[in-house]
Amino acid sequence: MTYQDFNINIPPGRRSGNIKTRCPRCSATRRNKRDRSLSVNLDEGVWLCHHCGWKGALHNREERDTPPRTFAKPPQVPKSTLPRDMVDWFGRVRGISEETLQRLWVTAMPYTTDDGTTHHRIVFNYILDGERINYKTRDGAKRFGMFQGGRVIPYNIDAIKGKPTAIITEGEMDCLALTEAGYDNVVSAPTGSNANLSWLDDFIDSHFDDKEQVVIAGDTDEAGRKLRDALVVRLGADRCRLVTSWGDGCKDADDVLIKHGKAALRQCIEAAADIPQDGVFCEADYHDALSDLWRLGLHRGLTLGYENLDKLLSFESRKLMVVTGVPGSGKSEFIDQMCVIMNIVHGWRTAYFSPENYPLHLHGAKLIEKVAGTWMRESSMSREQFERTAEYIRSNFFHIMPEVACIDDILDGARWLVRKRGVKIVVIDPYNRIESDQPRDMTETAYISAVLDQLTDFAQRNDCLVILMAHPRKINRDANGDGIPSLYDINGSAHFFNKCDYGMVVHRDRQAMHTLVRVAKVRFRHLGECGDAFFRYNERNGRYYPEGGDPDDRDWLIDNPATPVPTKPPQKPYAWRDESSDEEDWKFDFTYSGQQAPF
Repeated sequence: MTYQDFNINIPPGRRSGNIKTRCPRCSATRRNKRDRSLSVNLDEGVWLCHHCGWKGALHNREERDTPPRTFAKPPQVPKSTLPRDMVDWFGRVRGISEETLQRLWVTAMPYTTDDGTTHHRIVFNYILDGERINYKTRDGAKRFGMFQGGRVIPYNIDAIKGKPTAIITEGEMDCLALTEAGYDNVVSAPTGSNANLSWLDDFIDSHFDDKEQVVIAGDTDEAGRKLRDALVVRLGADRCRLVTSWGDGCKDADDVLIKHGKAALRQCIEAAADIPQDGVFCEADYHDALSDLWRLGLHRGLTLGYENLDKLLSFESRKLMVVTGVPGSGKSEFIDQMCVIMNIVHGWRTAYFSPENYPLHLHGAKLIEKVAGTWMRESSMSREQFERTAEYIRSNFFHIMPEVACIDDILDGARWLVRKRGVKIVVIDPYNRIESDQPRDMTETAYISAVLDQLTDFAQRNDCLVILMAHPRKINRDANGDGIPSLYDINGSAHFFNKCDYGMVVHRDRQAMHTLVRVAKVRFRHLGECGDAFFRYNERNGRYYPEGGDPDDRDWLIDNPATPVPTKPPQKPYAWRDESSDEEDWKFDFTYSGQQAPF
């Protein structure tokens, strides 16, 4: 038996947890046909309608067809393997007691330098359900390393399970400091200030959904604020409090403990501020960002690694992009390519509402070919390569297929994926497949304006880039049968141009055998400018490549899709800084032991 046998619609990809959906027994007879009155417990295979009272259970529950991913595990170590001189250093220099070190399972690892001298690295052990899952090392020169092949989990994650509140820090030393100050509910992000929160995915349901309050206690620099903002999106602004200052001369909890002691550190946590009331702001709410703007100038956004397009366009989240082009011009293929590269290079996951790509496995095949760089055929792709690439797609690309494809339901699915899977790009392809809720007394232009406002609001509140593909009306073609549309040609309203932050036209010139990608609008000048870039399409792998470039270029290809090791493309310097600036904000502050960091 499956849920489909009972006409119960389960969102694609959902295999566990609790969901709400429409009741097949009563929704058709109700005034509000979109009301989700049916609660389904996917773990137990049972359901109950809160309107008509219908309840039931699956006799044979569906089994998960994807085997759990396996990780390497380091050997277990006792808690008492820290040398006395290191214990003394923690107490004398850091203010951390031996009791706290043992409580958070801090140990040591010996190593020998070239001159034959033996030293010790600090080892922060990552424990889950009492078992050592991973570890990170730090030597005297503040060089970090991590156990290769291990599962990435939050540091000290066991400490918050089942507790009503939690504190999240940016580093292990901060976690130790707050534990020393008397808090028993502190975890640390395993990758420091990196705002990619994929490590959070497995712990949202089990460790964070039950929290009444979460205090985000990261660093107060720009990178720390990016991590803070990403955590607020994933965990919910209504229950988050923010430590916005650590006091004079201090940038984190570790600094406060060293310079001012436990009482001062507790005061910083108790003074954590609530997220401001929705829609009400003052200068203090954005003063730090304003200060960075005065000091550093405007950043370019993220780029794709194509010189011809990167000089015209760079991407930021919290923006709305509108893409148009005549049918058959390759719009959807180019959007897919942008999303694949943004995921591989920058870690941005994508959610699609794309009914024209149904059935979903055909769209999955397109994505696999773009990632793997070859036809998805047994003759071109080995079984191992197919499975590894499919696993990569499974973890980074998602589809939204609501029972009623109205904008509210589409964005509800996208909002769930932002929270549970860390999605950063939401693609709606195309606009005309959204079921209209236009009131009878509203014009089409006014309705389109309202939908675009809703998409922009979603992008801003959920820290996403929303990409909307919209078809143009009939285009007057020239003598060669060609005609390039503009954003003003999109069917329905000029608001598609007026209200977007980015506007792009994709047009296939069949005589010249190339594809024009026209950047028709960039609202903010630091993110780019209008202009044209030309690409050709490689039918062997479904990829576009710059005209005059190598069709088999593998610069952005990952050799092992299950473990991405991309290199970020070079970013332009700050708009208001000297061109010689060598500042590279995106670099991470630790590497893996024995190997280059896989970022």
